[in-house]
Amino acid sequence: MAIVAGLLGLSLLLIGASSSGQTATGTGGLQLTAKITPTAARPEPVRQFTFYILSKSYADVAHEVEAGDVIPSRDKFIDELKVSLELKQWLKAHEILDLTMPGLDKALTAEDVLHVPEFLLAYQRTNSGGVTNGIPKPKYKDADKTDHPEKYEKQTQEYYNALRKFIRLHPETMSGMELELDAVNPQRKWAKIESDHKKHVQHMAPDVAQTKYLVAKADTDLDGRAGVSGLPAGSYWVSSLNLDADAGDTRVRWDVPVAIQPGQTTRVELNNLNATDARTGSAP
Repeated sequence: MAIVAGLLGLSLLLIGASSSGQTATGTGGLQLTAKITPTAARPEPVRQFTFYILSKSYADVAHEVEAGDVIPSRDKFIDELKVSLELKQWLKAHEILDLTMPGLDKALTAEDVLHVPEFLLAYQRTNSGGVTNGIPKPKYKDADKTDHPEKYEKQTQEYYNALRKFIRLHPETMSGMELELDAVNPQRKWAKIESDHKKHVQHMAPDVAQTKYLVAKADTDLDGRAGVSGLPAGSYWVSSLNLDADAGDTRVRWDVPVAIQPGQTTRVELNNLNATDARTGSAP
């Protein structure tokens, strides 16, 4: 199977059969050279490093593992939070999970503050102690909720109407509310779910790759060269799995497709051009 020239910067050179046995059995060989070029420096050989010859792209293996460890949807996560129904509704309607982020007040309206209990309490605490001039104060008493429900409801609505008007006239009084929302902030829990999911994939993907898709392994010498013979003809990937190869300030990983032809040895040059940056996941 021929491979498109230049794919992922791959440099291939097909040379003659290394043995008559490979031709007879329909197998081929692989010779690879791995070098990394640090910033403003010369290429350095990747010495004594193990490369894995896989029958499936390591990136696809990681996606396979990820698909088997699905995290809850955002809405399902919100549904399971121990917060008010009003806050759940607000979270679903906004692309915000971090209630302690600076500038949260810019995403809030007076109606949000009055409708969501957690926001109202945070607003009241932020503006307590007489620090805000002219802010309305509630006249209702909790005891009236049972003893005088009509009075309680009337005074509650009067307070809400006055507070709504005040917030609209003074939106700056919502500034700092995020400091009072740490106890109900869902971001930490969501971040832990995502972190645990990522760690699981990082831990399991190498095991799955070696258990289900490993064809051969090759260790580089001091010149960064390695070889494998007797590979059945077909398509493979030369992978460093989740291991980083580094030189100077550069850390990379490889997941490079190769085509093995019967009776031939395929030579592969692994370098910065067909690697991904281990820190960003993009080309160095």
